[in-house]
Amino acid sequence: MKNVSKVFYITLVLVIIAVVFGGLFPVQFENITTNIQEFVATKFGWYYMLLMSATVILSIFIAISPYGKIRLGKDNSKPDFSTPTWIAMLFSAGMGIGLVFYGAAEPLSHYLTDAPSSEVGSNAAFKEGLTSAYFHWGLHVWAMYGMIALALAYFQFRKEEPGLISATLKPLFGEKMNGPWGVLIDVLAVFATVFGVATSLGFGAVQINGGLSHLFGIKIGFGSQFIIISIVTLLFLASAWSGLSKGIKYLSNTNMVLAVILLITVLIVGPTLLILNMYTETLGLYIQDLIKMSFRTAPLEGDNRGWLDSWTIFYWAWWISWAPFVGMFIARVSRGRTIRSFMTGVLIVPTLFVTIWYAVFGTTAGDVQNHGTELTQYSTELVLFNMFDQLPISMILSVIAILLIASFFVTSADSATFVLGMQSTKGSLIPPNNVKVIWGVAQSAVALILLYVGGLQAIQNTIISAALPFSFVMILMIVSLFIALNKELK
Repeated sequence: MKNVSKVFYITLVLVIIAVVFGGLFPVQFENITTNIQEFVATKFGWYYMLLMSATVILSIFIAISPYGKIRLGKDNSKPDFSTPTWIAMLFSAGMGIGLVFYGAAEPLSHYLTDAPSSEVGSNAAFKEGLTSAYFHWGLHVWAMYGMIALALAYFQFRKEEPGLISATLKPLFGEKMNGPWGVLIDVLAVFATVFGVATSLGFGAVQINGGLSHLFGIKIGFGSQFIIISIVTLLFLASAWSGLSKGIKYLSNTNMVLAVILLITVLIVGPTLLILNMYTETLGLYIQDLIKMSFRTAPLEGDNRGWLDSWTIFYWAWWISWAPFVGMFIARVSRGRTIRSFMTGVLIVPTLFVTIWYAVFGTTAGDVQNHGTELTQYSTELVLFNMFDQLPISMILSVIAILLIASFFVTSADSATFVLGMQSTKGSLIPPNNVKVIWGVAQSAVALILLYVGGLQAIQNTIISAALPFSFVMILMIVSLFIALNKELK
């Protein structure tokens, strides 16, 4: 195949081994991932907290520093995409499915089942449920994505290096990155991407299954999820075949339109005044408590370390496992922007949208619960649809939600096949369609295996395990970026 590198073959073999092993020995696969997850969460929780907080500090610094005027491309280059399309693309790739999956369920869980520090069921826990969701999906996530994407975009478009993770490390390691060490780095990035994206595909399939079961009585289980993933795989492969400027662009804009329609509709038909009041107060609490939440490790007995491991550490690992994919995709669509406009857009716009989203869905879920409907009895994927049952036009809301999940599903997988194609064809900006198809099928296969061997728990275990090795690469990328930027300003 044209331009295919060693990275393609090595990573594909590793993915096939994981899929075959998971299919043949599901119990052993789940035990292994559980043991690794417990070790990483217990021993490296402090490291994840420090790493994510450091990316926030560095991203703000780089946006306001003299580096901000540097353009990601030639000095006279212009952005490839309009700002609204750019925002839609980076947002759709960054976290789409998860927002719908956890939008109502996460704040409700913190409020009534597993509050981080307040008394379960109290007003304080209601507010803390929202601020915790803002924290897990807000500034820290986008700062980390922003730093990785900035390193990739800077070296690719300013320094004209190939679009590879290994190419960003040349200021540190020089020509070694053109040899076996570079291949190792890129294999690590591609492997993390396949498992990180497969996680979201698993979540998406489970929630589409939940929605269809709720509306039409379709059985919840692996068989239904297999059919859903198969259908969506065909859809995103068709989109991937059409290319970046067509498929992903149109899908991303569709995602944003559907998301905004759903958001505004729930705001109007839900407890509008309560949502507005809760948002105003909890946004203030989020800003006020940001430093405390950023460095919380719950070191002593009675500090509720279990909550931290199952929520914050899980999320930080999930986002890090997505970093090669989202970072590379954001970099690819950001050519022509200045570092300042790039970083400001990546930090502010998605964070604001995320906080509004969780305020609307989390407050509505809490209000429905407080008025007598026991939402906590439902599994995560069913909370949203049972919440809709208590609102006007519930059927329309549920249908829009299912369409949105499916659209996000297709966009995330489509974007990932593009990025995986780039990484395994020496950084080609237009990877061959046959390579994208192979990676598309591989992602779906991993998602199916993870669902088969242990459902969502196996997915969560795998994320936390896959993210740790890439986190070290991430640190090297940031150091390398600052070395290069310092040389440019001298």
